[in-house]
Amino acid sequence: MEMINPIDVRIIVEGASDVENVSRALQNIALGAEYHITISSIIPTTNTEIAKKAVSGADIVLIATDVDAPGRELADKFQKVLKKEVGHIERMKLPFGHDVEYIDPALIRKEIKNAIIRSGLISIGNLGRFQELKNRLKESENQIKELNKEVDNLSSDKEKLANENKELASSMERLEFKQKSIQEDLKTAKNQYADVKNKYGIILKKNLYETFPLGELWKENFNETLEEEDLITFITSEFKPENIVLGQGFIAASSKKDAVEWLKVIRTVLIFYDSKIEDLKEEIGDEKFSPTLLKG
Repeated sequence: MEMINPIDVRIIVEGASDVENVSRALQNIALGAEYHITISSIIPTTNTEIAKKAVSGADIVLIATDVDAPGRELADKFQKVLKKEVGHIERMKLPFGHDVEYIDPALIRKEIKNAIIRSGLISIGNLGRFQELKNRLKESENQIKELNKEVDNLSSDKEKLANENKELASSMERLEFKQKSIQEDLKTAKNQYADVKNKYGIILKKNLYETFPLGELWKENFNETLEEEDLITFITSEFKPENIVLGQGFIAASSKKDAVEWLKVIRTVLIFYDSKIEDLKEEIGDEKFSPTLLKG
């Protein structure tokens, strides 16, 4: 495939006389037809800044300096300064100096061709490396795309985690509020429990009474119908036995056994003393009437 633009070659020489000799050597060379190359300028300078501006954009720069030590130092300086400005830099090994007017132009043409050929060969040698770098660049681009996808995914995950974290924080706040409410309820329950426990303790310390229907208990123990309930109530109220309460057809005592024992005392009294209570008390004397005395 034919290139659209020829390869742009520029030549740096040390002085104006060198420009004349190189120009004379180029008169019988067909670089454009043979190599698709054009030598666009011959630059006489030893100043690196001037050289940098003059060769900017060139494909190949040929440095044609004397073969003596100053020429080699100048060429080395140009190569270091211009290597980032152009595609390729090549040194022309010409016997420039005091014998330059005797140099055959054919030798210059040959050296120019050889320098261009060397540049081409080096460029060809660099094609493999260039392709390798291109492939690595492609791989890097693919890796960058994959990394960008991962970054996007991570960003999405980060956003989701941020939302979840926000929800968790809100849930934590609600739980803390609920925990505080439960702690308050627990405190209230403990206080209520303490009150109940205190009241229960007080109740436990008291003598609790069991209540029994008087007529049923009398019938159950003596197998007879109670006829003198008022008299039994009267006797009980007069002598106030300990832990015995009687009235309204019921008898209350610490236990059923105590209630039955008191009824037995009263029944004994009723059997052996068929008189009024006042007569009974009078007969007994001043000694206080008690269940124990009646049993005796």
